[in-house]
Amino acid sequence: MIKCILENEHETSFRHVTVGTIVVNEKQEVLLIKRAPNLLRGGKYSIPGGFLDRDENLEKGALRELREETGYAGKIEALFQINDSPKRPKEDRQNVDFIFIAKVIGGEMTLNNEVTNISWVKKDDLPNDEDFAFDHREIILYYFEYLKKPFPLPINS
Repeated sequence: MIKCILENEHETSFRHVTVGTIVVNEKQEVLLIKRAPNLLRGGKYSIPGGFLDRDENLEKGALRELREETGYAGKIEALFQINDSPKRPKEDRQNVDFIFIAKVIGGEMTLNNEVTNISWVKKDDLPNDEDFAFDHREIILYYFEYLKKPFPLPINS
């Protein structure tokens, strides 16, 4: 939570805004990163994503995080999910999370200081839930349900 004092002198707390991308290739493999040990939930798998920067919109933030964490340039196809639940598992703060569906349009897989591994993984080969940061395994599985039988987007949790 971000603690703030408003213009009227009242103290309040705001939630962080986070963005992420589900990227699936033509082989129906999902792009996973393994978080660096120094990060929250370090050593765990997740989809590419992170905090929205000041002065950027949601799509731009999601594509920036994709490029920073994987080296890939992407194109947003749809907003998949808005998650504002205050009870998201494996969180240390209350975030509002916007998850996009994107595809790779360029770039080259590149590791950086936030990521120790980047891989394309089939649904049946996803790591176990305890090996995932946050609720990203659940989000990925929900996306594969959407591929089987599309439902209205975005979904809210």
